[in-house]
Amino acid sequence: MTDEPLLARLAALKTAPTPDLKAQWRDLFESEPPPFNRTFLESRLAYRIQELAYGGLAATTIARLENMAEDFATTKGRRKRDQDRPIAGTRLVREWKGVEHCVTVREDGFEYQGRPYQSLSAVARAITGTRWNGHLFFGMKNYRTKA
Repeated sequence: MTDEPLLARLAALKTAPTPDLKAQWRDLFESEPPPFNRTFLESRLAYRIQELAYGGLAATTIARLENMAEDFATTKGRRKRDQDRPIAGTRLVREWKGVEHCVTVREDGFEYQGRPYQSLSAVARAITGTRWNGHLFFGMKNYRTKA
């Protein structure tokens, strides 16, 4: 089987008038075309034409994409603070006034000298006695500005 008619049909999408693209959409999707731009219609029609000619995605690929979508939906809802947090078990080390301080990242916060803390800023305050941005204090953030 030759792919020439299929390739010609795909190439014709670029020069087809928009009303023709919308008519093809109705034929291929059995629904009204969305109110998106021409580029979207062309790319989606090209995909659908190839899908009908060669078959759709494998079941394993569909399952993998669905799992990825679920993972993305759950991580997208996480707060930025949680995304900036190092992986549990990570040890952060900082020298302050000649003393080395070790902090362990836990699932529910941080641990310093056997005590739990909710934030790195709280640990930095325990070490220095003053308010600090914890990520900055432990070298995880750089506040240099470009001049």
